[in-house]
Amino acid sequence: MQVFGSGKMPDIAEAKRKKISPSSLAQMKLDGVKIVCLTAYDSLMASLYGGLVDVMLVGDSMGMVRHGFATTHHVDIDMMELHVASCARAKGTALLVGDLPFGSIELGPEQAITNAVRLIRAGADAVKIEGGIKRQDVIQAVVNAGIPVMGHVGLEPQHILMTQSFRSVGKNDGEVQSVVADALAVENAGAFAVVVEAVRFNLSTQLEAAVKIPTIGIGAGPLCDGQILVAEDMLGFFEGNPKFVRRYAELGHLVQEAVTRYADDVRSGAFPSEKESYQ
Repeated sequence: MQVFGSGKMPDIAEAKRKKISPSSLAQMKLDGVKIVCLTAYDSLMASLYGGLVDVMLVGDSMGMVRHGFATTHHVDIDMMELHVASCARAKGTALLVGDLPFGSIELGPEQAITNAVRLIRAGADAVKIEGGIKRQDVIQAVVNAGIPVMGHVGLEPQHILMTQSFRSVGKNDGEVQSVVADALAVENAGAFAVVVEAVRFNLSTQLEAAVKIPTIGIGAGPLCDGQILVAEDMLGFFEGNPKFVRRYAELGHLVQEAVTRYADDVRSGAFPSEKESYQ
């Protein structure tokens, strides 16, 4: 029995791809193979490119991209669990990483482990924890609990209340030394990779020299071991974009054009026609 509007998405390039694991990323770094990452927030998007990318991040950016919030602070663990579960049903061969959002780790290691377990049970393969030195004990505890952790240094969106800015990091020696120290702390805590966000080129070169785990850049230049973008930015759903985004499509305009044509056909009586009607 067909369920209306629930068609299976085309499987474009998943054949013969092996499931990606944290150790796969380490091997890719050793081999000099760039790591391809995108965000995903639901099974629809995950089904389209779960076999095309190496890592899908269910980021707390979902609150801004999909729910219209001004910051990520409105995203809680319940929302993350729901979106992780949706993506997990169509993740393909990609490594699925779930963000631990603001408020889910601040009470310490025990709270972090509890919430990391929730995301793993929802279908994540790993979790991401934002912060460096100040989160080292939390990362280590989650890793010791048997859960792979991806770190996140540089610009930290969960700390926007403190910084009051989404500006790039690394404009002076103090910032450079601080971010390098954060990345080393994440590595020493046992993280298998680290997202490096919005850092200047001079800082990204030092990070690459300092840490051994794979670095995944977003606005961090070409030297990182991999790159990640918010899928909706890369696909052109929104007007305007950050400096570091390259748009590979203009889907926002395509959607508006398609809906305009549909509305015109409904209002004119051209849709549905006889071929779209049951006899």
